[in-house]
Amino acid sequence: MNKAFVNGLMWFRRDLRIEDNAALYHALKACERVFCVFIFDRDVLEPLPRADRRVEFIRESVVELDRSLGTEKGNANSGLIVRHDRALPTLNTLVRQLSVNAVFFNHDDEPASLRRDAEVGLAMQSQGIATHSFKDHVIFERSELLTLSGQPYSVFTPYKNAWIKKLDEFHLKPYLVEKYTSALADKPAGEGSVPHLEALGFVKTNLSDLMIPLGTRGADALFADFLERIDRYDETRDFPALKGCSYLSVHLRFGTASIRRLATAALERKKAGSAGASTWLNELIWRDFYAQILANFPHTEQGAFKPQYDAIPWDHGQVADERFAAWCQGRTGYPLVDAAMAQINQTGYMHNRLRMMTASFLVKDLGIDWRRGECYFAEKLNDFDLASNNGGWQWAAGTGCDAQPYFRIFNPVTQSEKFDTDGRFIRKYLPVLNRLSSKAIHAPWLASPSTLELAGVQIGKNYPLPIVQHDQARANSLKRYSVVKTK
Repeated sequence: MNKAFVNGLMWFRRDLRIEDNAALYHALKACERVFCVFIFDRDVLEPLPRADRRVEFIRESVVELDRSLGTEKGNANSGLIVRHDRALPTLNTLVRQLSVNAVFFNHDDEPASLRRDAEVGLAMQSQGIATHSFKDHVIFERSELLTLSGQPYSVFTPYKNAWIKKLDEFHLKPYLVEKYTSALADKPAGEGSVPHLEALGFVKTNLSDLMIPLGTRGADALFADFLERIDRYDETRDFPALKGCSYLSVHLRFGTASIRRLATAALERKKAGSAGASTWLNELIWRDFYAQILANFPHTEQGAFKPQYDAIPWDHGQVADERFAAWCQGRTGYPLVDAAMAQINQTGYMHNRLRMMTASFLVKDLGIDWRRGECYFAEKLNDFDLASNNGGWQWAAGTGCDAQPYFRIFNPVTQSEKFDTDGRFIRKYLPVLNRLSSKAIHAPWLASPSTLELAGVQIGKNYPLPIVQHDQARANSLKRYSVVKTK
């Protein structure tokens, strides 16, 4: 079979798998030989803290991908070319050294990534080298779903209805990469192994202690486990002490799991009558929704989806800074908030119900700009994804795609009583409160002196007083948002 190109270069980014990889599939079909590269991009890595679980997760997943490429080819010399440099000069060097005719990669619609990819496209074009990019990270992207007036959707429910209506076998069909792996090229002579963290300028974290499954094998194991629980997802997903979630978000973020495979399984279970699978499919649709919001409304990276909400007068100054620090460090005096912040600080993970609750507390109880919280989560979350993180924070702040945002102000005590009734989650992350009863643990400052003494809790000493009173903070928040309601 005649192929369009002699030598192709597959550029892996947030798609660290072989199976069902759109760009890899098209590269192997179109080229006689395909070299594969992963770049530890200095532009991405340099701003990060030196101890970053995500870099360690990526590094271990790249090691697995390198081995898997060799296994597919049946040749230990096959695998990844790995570089630690900036993307464009690295690609320029490789296309010359390898006599590459075309570069293949999957889409990344984050604004910085789009700028980078545009620069790469222009540089390749100037050298007569083709670039081909593909949808791989979501089911529907960019402008694939539009309203009847031809505009991007800005409300979730009609978007979801359009998503489900358009979905068919074509959109879920996997890319059968395995049929074409004979086109995988050997690595250039002298190509080294994947650099260690230290060589990348990073240090080890507690990732191995957390026992987070890594790479595609880890994703497969998590997915198999979740499929045994998915039918109860709708009943268990809101309770942080239960094993109710899929825990696949980090694998979707870095592409060690295929979104098409996950959506297919969810749809099949939904058709069989599974309420849990239907609810989980909605979560996957939310992910697509936020991705297309960022792609179509890039101003949301820096400001409110509804620009008039940028007029909200957030608190600034020393008191606001002290309250923000208390929130970051889990010292607010509200146990579920503090336990949730301990979870993200210690593990890089936070349960979705708690993401909404802690975000609401920062913005609507403490009056602090949602963008400060968004940036903190961006630094801490293993599964940080700009579109989903931004969308979630704007939903909590009421600045995003929501009709009546100022009415939603979570009460941190009632949230605790409802979703961590016996205090199991709180006890795990706040051992100082471990001996309090299931009634007292949600609002320990209201417990009797004798109750606190028996539990060894000293309010204001080994556990803080609440930094704000929720009822008053709620009234202040409604007043704060009135600047928008009156516009």
